[in-house]
Amino acid sequence: MAHKHEIPSVEETYEFSPELKKKFILVGVVGLVLIGIGAFLINAGWWGPEGIGGSHDSHAVTEATAHGVESAVAHDAHAEASHGVESSEGHGEHGEEHGSGATLIYRIIANIWMNSVYFLGISVIGVFFISYNYVAKAGWYASFKRVPEAFPAFMIIPAAIIMILFLVPSTRHMIMHWTHEGIMDPASHHYDKIIASKEWWLNMPFYIVRLVAYFVVWYILYKQIRKYSLLEDAHGDLEYYTKSRTYAKFFLIFFAVTSSTVAWDLSMAIDTHWFSTMFGWYHLASWHVSGLAAIMLVVLTLKSKGYLSGVNDSSIQDLGKLIFGFSIFWTYVWFDQYLLIFYANLPEETIYFRERINGYGGRYFAPFIIMLILNFVFPLLVLMARGSKRNYTLLKLSCWAILAGHWFDFYQMMMPGIAKDQGGIGLIEWGTTAVFVAAFAYVVNSQLSKANLYAKNHPFLEESLHHDI
Repeated sequence: MAHKHEIPSVEETYEFSPELKKKFILVGVVGLVLIGIGAFLINAGWWGPEGIGGSHDSHAVTEATAHGVESAVAHDAHAEASHGVESSEGHGEHGEEHGSGATLIYRIIANIWMNSVYFLGISVIGVFFISYNYVAKAGWYASFKRVPEAFPAFMIIPAAIIMILFLVPSTRHMIMHWTHEGIMDPASHHYDKIIASKEWWLNMPFYIVRLVAYFVVWYILYKQIRKYSLLEDAHGDLEYYTKSRTYAKFFLIFFAVTSSTVAWDLSMAIDTHWFSTMFGWYHLASWHVSGLAAIMLVVLTLKSKGYLSGVNDSSIQDLGKLIFGFSIFWTYVWFDQYLLIFYANLPEETIYFRERINGYGGRYFAPFIIMLILNFVFPLLVLMARGSKRNYTLLKLSCWAILAGHWFDFYQMMMPGIAKDQGGIGLIEWGTTAVFVAAFAYVVNSQLSKANLYAKNHPFLEESLHHDI
């Protein structure tokens, strides 16, 4: 009976204070200022090697920037297309020449695209997490269900940014080489046989339709799940749980396919000559573990402020198990993708890793190694023990490391293909990420304040409150 007495405590409202709103807005403004300062310093030639990587020749960066966006795009199209069929094998040896068309604006656009894809993933994982737990009829997560339920509300912001960047011709050409004029036309001197062979998938109408389908269907299905979750709170009818579960099934069916195709379209298509049959799983694993880490951080932060006291250590430990397990899974897929190139004797695919290990003057090697340490070594050593998954300090440390590590993961996925020899990690990167973090935190906090913090009429809530392992 003592346990039953705990149920009234599920009436809990989160207050998104004006002070906290101002802090998030301030962080976003500071991020924009950092981007401006970083761009000015690099363009003026006052800041050479910037942080990890960075520009090894600030004068070259300044000179390249002066040519303007359009000339850089044209040069890039000519440089890569001129490699022809041999580009997939010889491209690595001429990486610096190929990258010489990139300018400072490429680096800024690359950061915006990369962070958009990264935070889009963290957002959509919220509904993915809810959906597979609905379908499994799981109860352990019900006490903190409102946290992942708040994440997908942010989805429309990175989705809108991605659409705008792709629909604007100049930025589209910076990000996706296959969109250049004449690339797939045999009569053009820009013709590239390898890229042309992928025209059935990489063509403008079909690509845009796919992007719209991803974002619209994901968001509509999320809104339906959220709607019935709130109606369940208001009326307590099991019918609403059943409807949420039905929409969760639809989401999983659609996401089972689109989680791979969106990886091809948003990330793998940047390096158009290269492909990996493991990339869809690799991309999803990175998104998934990042989303889980973000969920954990929000739950622990709320608990530290006196909220969600009903979320017990057993539920926290189970979430920690998922984070640990999928960190290992990500490593498994990463290693498979890397190893199979040599195991299956596919020398033409080594270009992807050569550019990241020793291409462009080695500027991407440090992020490549940091990614492996933070995403595999750190979680393995810290989260393996049972006690560490109940230690809030270690969990916070691990989750911040994982979020940073997978940021580096998306950085090395995209930056070599877009920014090329302009890549680096400095004020521009810190500022862009700060803007996205502030916007994401603002939206999530706003969503948390719009509903009871507990899904109080969820049929498995009591099971979650008394979860014990």
